[in-house]
Amino acid sequence: MSTLNTLKLGTSKKPLHMPAIQVRRNKLSTKLWEQIQLAKSQISGEPFQVTRFRSVRDQATGLKKQVEMPKRIRPWWFISEAGKVCLNIRYGSQTLEISKGKPSVEVDNPNALIKALEIIKSAVEGGELDTQIEEASTHLRSRFTK
Repeated sequence: MSTLNTLKLGTSKKPLHMPAIQVRRNKLSTKLWEQIQLAKSQISGEPFQVTRFRSVRDQATGLKKQVEMPKRIRPWWFISEAGKVCLNIRYGSQTLEISKGKPSVEVDNPNALIKALEIIKSAVEGGELDTQIEEASTHLRSRFTK
């Protein structure tokens, strides 16, 4: 027992459920990570591909099997008329307004795009965009009800 006495023991337990806003933050943070990696790969010229598993029915046997397929990732940025790179943050099919009436971030070059994505990712993880995420989530859920 003397070996266990050297450890700092506590009464904390793992929570059974994660709060909904934390789940949404994690979802957006993962998508931002994909956008960062996509931007880095386009700058370096190397391909970036995320794979996922899909259930496919085999035509010959009729059985379902899991197949690993590439996931299509669309860039969230575009080039404006002024020649600047503009970035829209998306939650599902909704574009988040970072500030009231301002849904895009303008940057000068692709390297600044990566920096802006990293700043936004840290803001999401810090909870700064929780109200925008909640509004987008509510709007998306409202379309599923009849």
